Amino acid sequence: MYVLPAIHAFPFPLLSGSFDNMARIRVQFIHGLEGSPQGTKARLFAEHFDACTPAMDTSDFQGCVELHARKLSEFQPDVLVGSSFGGAVAVALLHRKAWAGPTLLLAPAVFHYDVPRFLPEGVPVWIVHGLRDTVVRIEDSRALAQTGTPALVRLIEVDDDHALSATVARSELVDIVRRLAAQHGKTNET
Repeated sequence: MYVLPAIHAFPFPLLSGSFDNMARIRVQFIHGLEGSPQGTKARLFAEHFDACTPAMDTSDFQGCVELHARKLSEFQPDVLVGSSFGGAVAVALLHRKAWAGPTLLLAPAVFHYDVPRFLPEGVPVWIVHGLRDTVVRIEDSRALAQTGTPALVRLIEVDDDHALSATVARSELVDIVRRLAAQHGKTNET
C-alpha cells in the first residue's frame, strides 16, 4: 500500500498537455446517499469523461449493487468510482467479482454497511479521504488501505471534508482518475 501524508495541496503535479487525442476514459460513478446523477461529482465526471451515473434507490443497498453490476456489464467502464455509500457498493461489486478493474473510492462508507471490510487481492484501488471528514472516519479508510494487494492500493489523504468539496472544486479528482486509468488499464492510445 502506498500512503501519502496529510496534504494541503494536491500530492502529484497535475497532468499537463492535451488529452484531445486520448480516447475518452469511461467512468462509472456510484453516488453517495446525498448524491444523484445531477450532483457535483457526477457533473464533474460527465464534463471530463464518458461517464455513466445511474440513478439509484439508496434505501436498497443490494438493489444498488445489482443495478451497478448490470451497468458494469453494459457500459464496460475503464474506471469505477464510488463515493461514500457508493464506495461501499463498489467494494461489494469487487467481492462479487462483478468488477476487477481500476477502482477509486471517495471517503468509502464500507464500515457502515454489511460488506467485507477488506479489498480483494489483485485489484487496483485508490482511496481519497478528507482529513476533516465528520461522516466517515478516516481511520476506516486507513484500515481498508491495509488490505488488498499492497502494490495496487493507494491512500490519498487530503485536507478536505466528507464531500471532498475543495478537491472537487480544483478538479483534482479528474487528474486522479486519469492517473489511475493510465497506470492500471487505459492507455493514451486511441
